[in-house]
Amino acid sequence: MSLAAPRLSDDRLKRYESLQAALDLIDQGFTLIDRELRFVAWNKTFLRLLDFPPEMGFVGAHFESFIRYNAQRGDYGDGDVAAHVEERVRAARNFEPHDLERTRPGGVVLRVRGVPVPGHGFVTLYSDISAQRNAERQIHEQTLLLESRVTERTTELRRSEAQMRLITDSIPALVAYFDHHQVYRYMNRGYREWFGLDPANPGVVSAKQYVGAATYAGIQPHLARALAGEAVSFEYETAVLGGAHVTARTTLIPEISADGTVAGCFELTFDISEQKRAHAMLVQAQKMEALGQLTGGLAHDFNNILTVILGNLDALARACGGDATVAEFVEPAAEAARRGADLIKGLLSFARKHPLEAQAADVAPLIASVGRMVRRSLPEGLQLDVAAGGAPLWAWIDTHQLQNALLNLILNARDATSAKGRIAVHASMHVLDSVEAAARQLEAGSYLRIDVSDNGSGMDDATQARVFEPFFTTKPHGLGTGLGMAMVYGFVKQSGGAIDIRSKVDQGTTVSLWLPACDIAIAPIGPMDGGPDAAQGDLGLALLVDDDPAVRQVVRRHLLDLGFVVIEAESGDEAMQILEQTPGIALLLTDVVMPGGVDGRVLAAHARERCGVQRVLLMSGYAPDGVAAAEPPLLAKPFTRTELASRIEAASP
Repeated sequence: MSLAAPRLSDDRLKRYESLQAALDLIDQGFTLIDRELRFVAWNKTFLRLLDFPPEMGFVGAHFESFIRYNAQRGDYGDGDVAAHVEERVRAARNFEPHDLERTRPGGVVLRVRGVPVPGHGFVTLYSDISAQRNAERQIHEQTLLLESRVTERTTELRRSEAQMRLITDSIPALVAYFDHHQVYRYMNRGYREWFGLDPANPGVVSAKQYVGAATYAGIQPHLARALAGEAVSFEYETAVLGGAHVTARTTLIPEISADGTVAGCFELTFDISEQKRAHAMLVQAQKMEALGQLTGGLAHDFNNILTVILGNLDALARACGGDATVAEFVEPAAEAARRGADLIKGLLSFARKHPLEAQAADVAPLIASVGRMVRRSLPEGLQLDVAAGGAPLWAWIDTHQLQNALLNLILNARDATSAKGRIAVHASMHVLDSVEAAARQLEAGSYLRIDVSDNGSGMDDATQARVFEPFFTTKPHGLGTGLGMAMVYGFVKQSGGAIDIRSKVDQGTTVSLWLPACDIAIAPIGPMDGGPDAAQGDLGLALLVDDDPAVRQVVRRHLLDLGFVVIEAESGDEAMQILEQTPGIALLLTDVVMPGGVDGRVLAAHARERCGVQRVLLMSGYAPDGVAAAEPPLLAKPFTRTELASRIEAASP
C-alpha cells in the first residue's frame, strides 16, 4: 500500500485503497512529500515514468534516495554525484512552486509541476509530454520547411516576374492586362515610351485619357466585344509623346474564368506606321510600274510616228530649201513634232525607258549651279537657301537629268509658296541600314539625300497619292503638263534611288531624293560633237533593221544621204540571214524591240562577234530594261539626219 494508514478503520482503509487505486490509474505521476522530504503518497505511474524500482516506493522513503538514484545512473549528466544530490535536495527544501520540463536520457520529456500543500507537504505531478513535444517539433520543422519552400517559391516567382517584365519591356510593343472593370493591372515599359505613363502604377491609368476621347470613342466597340469574350484586332491613329502620330494595331485576348465569365483582357499593341507606309509605297510602286509599262509602249509607237514625220519634213525642207512657201509650212510642223518628241521624252523618263548617261559626279556644284540659275525666276521676297555642304558629294547619276529634276522641284515649290515664303535645298550623305533601306525598297548602303522643302500650301493625302502620275497636275489649265514630277520619279527610280514626300496642307512640303553614292570619281565621257556631212561619199554597206516600214523609209533616206548603200530587214531573223550571207557590211543600224525571237541586242552582239561588223548602232522609241550606255550606242527616236551622223561617227572603230 502506498498510502500511510496505520491503525485505520476498515472504512477508512477501503477509502485509502480506493484512492490509491485511482491514483495508480491516472497517466500522470504523483508524489506527496512532507516537510521532512519523506514520501507520504505516490502512484505507480511515477515509478514507471522515472524508471524507479517498485521497492523504492514506501511510506517514509526519503526524497534524497530518489535523487541519488538518478544521479548515480547519470540522469543529471556527468559530475560529482554528491553535488548533484545536494543541489536538488536543497532546492526541494524551499518548497517553491515550479513548472519545468526535463528530458531523460532515453529521450522521454517530462513536465514536472510542483506546488506546496499547506499543512500536508508538497505535491508534484509528472507528465510524459514526449509525444506532444515531438508533434510540436515536427510541426515546427514542417513550418520551417514550408516557410523555406514558400520563400524559395516567392523568390522564384519574383525572379520569374522580373524575367517576364524584362521580356515584355524588351518587346517593341505595348503589353498590358486589364480586368473586367477596365482597370489596368499590368503594363510594360512601352506605355512610358509612347505616352509617358508609369508602369508601376497601372491602376491609375485611363485609356480614354492617354489616347484621347475621340480615339477612345472609336475603340470602345472593339473593347465591348473583347469583354464579351471575343478576341479582336483593330487599327487606329493616336498621338504619342512629342506630338507625333502613329498608326497602331491592338489585339485584345479575353481571359475566361472557370465559371465562363470574362475576368479581363490581355492587350498587345504594335506601331504599324512603317508597315502601313511600306504597304502604301508598294501599292504606289505597283501602280507606277503599270503606268510606266503603259506609257513606255505608247511612247515607242509615238516615237516611230514622230520619226517618220520629222524625217519626211527634214527631207522636204532639204529638197525645197529655196522655196519660202514650203519653209513657211514645214518649220511650224517640224517644231510641233519636236515638241511632241520632248513630250514623249518626258513620258519615257517617267517610264524609266529614257537612256541615262550616268557617271560619277560631285553633286554639290551642280546643286549650287541650279540654285544660281533659278534665283532669277523667283519673286524677290521668296527666300531660296541652298546648302550642299563643304565636302564633295559623289553620286552615280546623269547630271543633266538631276539638274532638270531639281529645277522641276524648285519651280513646283515656287508655285506652291507665297511671294514671301521660303524654299530650302539641302544635300548630305546618309548610310541606310537594312530596315531603313527596305522601307524605301533600296539596298542597304550609302546614299546621297537631297531635300527640297518649302513652307507653302502643301498637299492632302489624295493629291500625294497621285503626284507622280503622268499628266496629273493641280495647276490651272495651260500652266503645266503634269509631267514634271513624273519625270523626277522616273529619273530617280532609273538611277537606282528612291523618292519620299512629306506634306501637310498649309504646312509645306519636303521632297527627298535618295541617290546611290559612289566613292571614286571617274572622268565623264565628253559629248559627241559634229558629224559627217551629207556629202562624204561612199561609206560602205549599211544593214537597216526595223519592223516599221515607214521608219525604214525615212532612216534609209538619211543613210543614203550620208553616203551608205542600204540593205533593209524587217525582223531580227531576216537580219541574221543577211549578216551570214552578205560579207563586208560596214554598219548595222537596228531597232531594239522587234517581233520574233531575235531582238536588236542579240543581233548587235552577233554582228560584232561573228560577222566582224565594225560599226553597230541601236535605235529605239524607248530603252528597254538592260540597255545601258556601256552597250552599243543607243539612238533615241525620233532623230534627225545630223543626230544620226553624229552617232555613227561615235560608233566608228
